[in-house]
Amino acid sequence: MRLVQTDVPTTERRTVEKTGPQKRGDRAYLTPAEVEALMAAARKRGRYGHRDSTMILMAYRHGLQVSELVSLEWSYADLDAGRLRVVRLKGSDDSVQPLTGREIRALRRIKRERPDARYVFETERGSTMTPRGFALMLDRAAAAIGMVDVHPHLLRHGCGFKLVNDGTDTRTIAAYLGHKNMQHTMRYTKMSSTRFDGLWTD
Repeated sequence: MRLVQTDVPTTERRTVEKTGPQKRGDRAYLTPAEVEALMAAARKRGRYGHRDSTMILMAYRHGLQVSELVSLEWSYADLDAGRLRVVRLKGSDDSVQPLTGREIRALRRIKRERPDARYVFETERGSTMTPRGFALMLDRAAAAIGMVDVHPHLLRHGCGFKLVNDGTDTRTIAAYLGHKNMQHTMRYTKMSSTRFDGLWTD
């Protein structure tokens, strides 16, 4: 697997090579540990580190398409009730999803910094983040820790695989991700690491 050149010692780069996301043709999702590593890298990148790490968190936790992520409005979020209205695009089904304490704290900080903003994730000029802008930020965060071929859709797939490996039933996953076609959800069950657990007991 190709490695991004970094300033870390060769031995550490070898560790990254074994644990980092593989190329797009090899694997199509990120693990929870990899998402945490990306968030940590994003937090270290300049004055907007908190916003950027929160974008990664929200995209992953709610299985958002990048266009859905950058379109999030504050009117969709009820931080007191801990609920988020997820407006799906591309013909998918909308839903209302719970917000965890971690998400609420992260969002409240962004709200305090830009109390009059319409969109949750805005640029310094007050315009919405673009899909390309998020993709570039994610790629740079990945490169900073030696990860390659990381793109936004891996976060959505990572959400699906996390849910199926936690034992969440297929219909719930489909509703959570907005899938109208169950075949789109079945990709996660087919590749679940726990799919065959319990078939043999000693």
